[in-house]
Amino acid sequence: MNQRLAAQASIVLNRRARFDYAIDETYEGGLALMGSEVKSIRAGKVDIVDSFFAVEKGELWMRQLYVAPFEQAKNFGHEPRRARKVLLHRREIAQLVASVKREGYTLIPIRIYLKEGRIKVEIGVAKGKKTVDKRRDIAKKTAEREARDDAGRARKGNF
Repeated sequence: MNQRLAAQASIVLNRRARFDYAIDETYEGGLALMGSEVKSIRAGKVDIVDSFFAVEKGELWMRQLYVAPFEQAKNFGHEPRRARKVLLHRREIAQLVASVKREGYTLIPIRIYLKEGRIKVEIGVAKGKKTVDKRRDIAKKTAEREARDDAGRARKGNF
């Protein structure tokens, strides 16, 4: 296994992100978490689908990220949908704010992953796709899959 891939094991992936949005840029940020949240996220008990980013007072916050309560942390647990601070440099936050001010752009979470033992979030600067673009993507994927299947059959002599 590739060392780089092993160092960045994905915990959760927002599969709808690339389908619903055209992603122009991506940023990597850390998440400020409580201990019980880290345990739950490492166990994969996290839902990224409804989450979004908000900039308040020069800080980036991730809202509506669902992290299931950790069973062994009854007394010191966490609120499942609390706002979590995203750790980025001021310069990067300023770039994100400038990107979002362009018409039609938003910040979306693409994936949450482990990198060198720390939990990171991949942030995408994205513009919503129209239905026509989505259909075009589906047609393109279907054509590629059929071509790949035909090539496989031709190689085996079953055409």
